[in-house]
Amino acid sequence: MATKTNNLSMWKNFQAVVINCRKCPRLVAHRETVPARPLYQHQKYWRRPLPGFGDQQAWLLITGLAPAGDGGNRTGRVFTGDATARFLVKALYAQGWANQPISESLDDGLILKDCYLTAAVKCFPPKHKPTRQECVNCHPYYMQEIEMLFKLRVILVLGKLAFDAFLLALKKKGLSTKGIKFKHGAFYRLENGLKLYCSYHPTPRNVNTGTLTEKMFYDLLEEIKKAQ
Repeated sequence: MATKTNNLSMWKNFQAVVINCRKCPRLVAHRETVPARPLYQHQKYWRRPLPGFGDQQAWLLITGLAPAGDGGNRTGRVFTGDATARFLVKALYAQGWANQPISESLDDGLILKDCYLTAAVKCFPPKHKPTRQECVNCHPYYMQEIEMLFKLRVILVLGKLAFDAFLLALKKKGLSTKGIKFKHGAFYRLENGLKLYCSYHPTPRNVNTGTLTEKMFYDLLEEIKKAQ
């Protein structure tokens, strides 16, 4: 019981530190002042950094680059409240990793099993692109999440920008990234024993143009599930 209590305390402390972070003036200004879409003007936006969400006993970590403006920056939870979240969580539900196929709000009842969702950068950046220094500033949080997931075996990165941010974090930890290239469906075994998979990001643009189809993404998740 003491171990479980200490573990919960560790996560709560981590989340509190992330939520109160103001390291990056540009990101702070953007997340706090970006206008709400007309559809959501009646809602109070979160407008703070976002720690990850999911099963703290997870063996699978799914990571994007940063929260979305009308998704996480509005709702207060990563991969929540936008088209990308709907695509992703529907796929997780199909694999048995979510208790429902929707992710719309903090109080929607979503529970994840065996997987944890996060972003390499914890704030919504201008034009969806954090600077290299902003990525570096956030890496201690990102790597701490990875280290706290003590059952972690597999990491799935969504999109080239998230992939680049993840490689930068590996380099900062002194791990080799030689030969690791982004390609949908690519698989690598990292120096620290973790397995890395890559996917196109399930943005509406990628999905609507057929760059990433449901079948492509579901097939990749099936491969990950079998190889865990």
